[in-house]
Amino acid sequence: MELRYLLKQGLLPPGLLLWMILLGWCLRRRYPRLARAALLGGLLGLWLMSLPLVVQQSARWLENQPPLSTAQQADLASQGEVIVVLGAGRERADPGWGTDQPSLLAVERLRYAARLAAQSGLPLLTSGGLHYGQPPSEAALMAEVLARDFAQPARWQEGQSLTTWENAVATAQLLRAEGIQRVVLVTQAWHMPRARWCFEQQGLQVVAAPMGFLGQAHGRPFAGLLPESRALWHSGLLLNEVLGRLSYPWLYAGPATPQALASSTTR
Repeated sequence: MELRYLLKQGLLPPGLLLWMILLGWCLRRRYPRLARAALLGGLLGLWLMSLPLVVQQSARWLENQPPLSTAQQADLASQGEVIVVLGAGRERADPGWGTDQPSLLAVERLRYAARLAAQSGLPLLTSGGLHYGQPPSEAALMAEVLARDFAQPARWQEGQSLTTWENAVATAQLLRAEGIQRVVLVTQAWHMPRARWCFEQQGLQVVAAPMGFLGQAHGRPFAGLLPESRALWHSGLLLNEVLGRLSYPWLYAGPATPQALASSTTR
């Protein structure tokens, strides 16, 4: 887990861009042309990642699953048999709550899933394993929030998975035992195409319920061309998703077995 984290943070922007800037500084005297290229490339990359306009346009390319219409939400019980909400990390030992809590991304998913459950009466399943190997599982934390804050208890918890692919493998195994094939899948819009692909690879019928769209009008002044830290965070999420979108078809082909949970590595 630590090695995967180190490689991911070091080889993906902004880590990669910071390495480029450091390389340029170190080579500024011996290889001035290479140094200038590395410095400019790193600084330009950081600037682009920090622009709301770049986030908006990048997200539009990734977010190709439409949101559920009002009519679809009203008729959701006839389309699916369970609402599956995927984990998205957690915040460690929040003093305000006195314990670990789901991340902001996860809470967004939970709020939307709870709304759909209240409208449709469909049962809920939370999916997510041990974040960096520390209990409780993301699934358990999410189930606690659903029951405590939204009065929507989760019927099932899938607490083994560490990646989107593993979410699908373990959830499919659990639902097959219940005779369930049709799932309403809840995750951020930019994550939905890859998540849906993973679940469909396990033979499940998926009703996509995307939320948290980043490709809508950003509403910032100056056409979104001024840098901001939130855009930098969003760009990191989108770049990670691009990597996952490109690598998953190569890493995983066809339905997986439960044993595949031990070998998956990309979230």
